[in-house]
Parts: sequence; C-alpha cells; structure tokens
Amino acid sequence: MGESRPLHLIIITGMSGAGKTVAIQSLEDLGFYCVDNLPPVLIPKFVDLMVQSGGKINRAALVIDLRGREFFETLSDALEALEQSDKLYYQILFLDADDKTLVRRYKETRRRHPLLNESSPIEGITAERKLLDELKGKASQIIDTSLLKPSELKEKMITRFSDIDQNRFSVNMMSFGFKYGVPIDADLIFDVRFLANPHYIDSLRPQTGLDQPVYDYVMKWPETKEFLNKLMDLLTFLVPKYQQEGKSQVVIGIGCTGGKHRSVAITEYIAKFLQSEWHVSTNHRDIEKDRK
Repeated sequence: MGESRPLHLIIITGMSGAGKTVAIQSLEDLGFYCVDNLPPVLIPKFVDLMVQSGGKINRAALVIDLRGREFFETLSDALEALEQSDKLYYQILFLDADDKTLVRRYKETRRRHPLLNESSPIEGITAERKLLDELKGKASQIIDTSLLKPSELKEKMITRFSDIDQNRFSVNMMSFGFKYGVPIDADLIFDVRFLANPHYIDSLRPQTGLDQPVYDYVMKWPETKEFLNKLMDLLTFLVPKYQQEGKSQVVIGIGCTGGKHRSVAITEYIAKFLQSEWHVSTNHRDIEKDRK
C-alpha cells in the first residue's frame, strides 16, 4: 500500500439487538474513529476522507444496520468499491445472537424491531435474518453474543482488535460444552466427546482441563494421541487456507459435553501446537458453568 501504517476499516453489521452499540464503543475506546449508522452509499466518500486525512484517520469503524434500510441495498456496490481499493484493508464484523436471546432483549428494553415496527419481535427478527443472510456470508468475523454480557463482548472486541495495526492473522481457540449450545461464530468445530471423560473420576470432577491431573488423564489414552496426530495434520493444512483467503482470523471450536474437562485440555494442546506459527488466543467459554 506504500504507507507505514495501512488504513484499516471495520464495518460492523448484524442482527438488531446483537450488540453493535457495545462493539463500536469498544473500538472507540481502542482509538478507532467511529461512525454509527452511516448510509452505505457514503462509504466510498468516507474512505476518501480517511485517505485525505494524512494519517489522522488510519483506523475507523462504521456501523451499518437496518436503521438505514432505505440505503441498505447500496451496500453491495460500496463493498465492491472497497475491494478495488489498494489504499486500505477492510473487514466485516457480523454480530449475531439466537432468536430467543434477541426476543428477550427486545422485551427487556421494550424496543420495537426496526424492520417491522407493528409486528411481534420474532417476525422482525425472521425477516431481518433473511435480509442479512448474504451479508453474513461475506463477513470476515462473526461474534455470537447470545451468551455474552456487555462487558464480555467488550473484552472479546478488545482481544480481537487491539493489535489490528499489526495486520497479523490470528487463530482463536474456543472450548465449549455441547449442552450449552454450539458457538455460531466458529469456523471449524471438532467434537471430542468420544474421549475418556474425567467427569466420572471423583478426584478429577471438580477440576478442569487447565489442571494438570485432568490434562494428563485426557492425554494419556492412545485414541487421544491418534486423534491429535490426525487433527494437527488437518489443521496444518486448513489454517493457511483461511489466511490465503484473506481472513483476519479463524475460530476453532473444540466441544465436549460440559466444556470443562476434555475440550479444555484439547484446546490447550492445540493452542500450544499452533502458536509457533500463528498468533493464538484461547477462550474456555463454559469452563465455569456447572460451578455456579
């Protein structure tokens, strides 16, 4: 690009009620120049402003959502223009949540859905999902906020975007429990429920996969070693493909029943294996769930 600090633009979109306000506030705290609800037709002009700022605006974030639905159909044209630009790196962040969570949030805030003001929230949510389906497929990153508190979403945003100036590809490892739901923001999901379960060992049940006795128990079995050998071979092949595709990150989910023992141990193993080649972060989503 010919600039010591390339221009970065994050377009935040997704379901109404999924947390876009928290997301853009988090980026603002990180020093991004933020604009909420910019009509898509103005995106190219905003990029021109970034270019002409002489480095004063080198990181920016825009919220594009259905409050500007009369302009929404122009978004595809705007994105196509960004694809042709050699002056900046841009990505789409799509925020999502399950229908039950979105309906609950609407009831708690007594808001009406912006798409269908006179209908029930679920009708608006269904219509919005259909409208945003293609855009979601273009997203560089997807964050499922169904199980996240605002403070947790802010923490996730800071983790993902605090080092964006380094423009480095990252691998985000996530352990989870299937009984709490599959993370919709994972690009790859692997089920390790076939491995020996420490839950049935009385001395190990209160511990987690972060504790050495549980980790050693999960790792000692021949089927674990065989599985990891095959999985590492697969990931060594797959992860670079995501990087070549232009993705800024890949999210790999490892699931067991409760997200406390096996998935945590396997996630830690994979993270250590991959960190020699990529920037790796870990998130054990459900590790504390059954302790409450």
